Amino acid sequence: MKRTQFTPEKSCLLAVALSGLIIGAFLFSNLIRSVDNISSFGLCSLASAKARAAADYDATPTQLQSILHYATSKIVPQQSLAEISVTFDVLKTRSPCNFLVFGLGFDSLMWTSLNPHGTTLFLEEDPKWVQTIVKKAPTLNAHTVQYRTQLQEADSLLKTYRSEPLCSPSKACLRGNYKCRLALSGLPDEVYDKEWDLIMIDAPRGYFPEAPGRMAAIFSAAVMARGRKGSGVTHVFLHDVNRRVEKMFAEEFLCRKYLVKAVGRLWHFEIPPAANVSQRDGWYC
Repeated sequence: MKRTQFTPEKSCLLAVALSGLIIGAFLFSNLIRSVDNISSFGLCSLASAKARAAADYDATPTQLQSILHYATSKIVPQQSLAEISVTFDVLKTRSPCNFLVFGLGFDSLMWTSLNPHGTTLFLEEDPKWVQTIVKKAPTLNAHTVQYRTQLQEADSLLKTYRSEPLCSPSKACLRGNYKCRLALSGLPDEVYDKEWDLIMIDAPRGYFPEAPGRMAAIFSAAVMARGRKGSGVTHVFLHDVNRRVEKMFAEEFLCRKYLVKAVGRLWHFEIPPAANVSQRDGWYC
């Protein structure tokens, strides 16, 4: 996730828009909960249902902190409002949900706030950057990740991964899979133990040869999505698709046929569980 700053004029406009999104998410999610509460009671209990519904309109501490932060900060997320809105539209229908984000930055407080009462987990490569962000927003759930790849290896990894059986769709796993270099094998147990409804890939760094690149994040997101056991699809959002490696690995593992929306530099995929899909050649796409 790049640490980008915008001009004061753009920062002001985007900060206002983000605050509006967060307030809208808060009102929308609580409206749904209120309707559910009221519908679950009989007419004789309508008064108590209304009282409970009113209580549900209390904003979470993270939402309040987020509104204050974006209303007063000149530093805003790198994604445009149009790009952010793609993920927000899905969160409106899926929240509270399990939301995994590769990257930690100026948008992290926003993503957590847009998934109230859900689980939002951030994976970041730089321990010092984790400390910097979490110090400002201690409610964020973030872990440091070590990558085994470098951007300069991208072409080689794409050409050779099929020679490793544990990279194949039928055998690929993540936890403890050290033989497949594209598999993120040393993540916290929380990542492996949950089924993720949304996965955002906006990290690690991928703009100089020695950077980790997003090859492993894209591959691992595909493995998680294909291994889904619950109902529905996994929504995967990939940012910076204007770059060659991101686009190349997305087409190999996330698949063009699952691409449902493209806005700016963001692609949105809806990936079904592998159990629901027949693969002709035994590979990902």
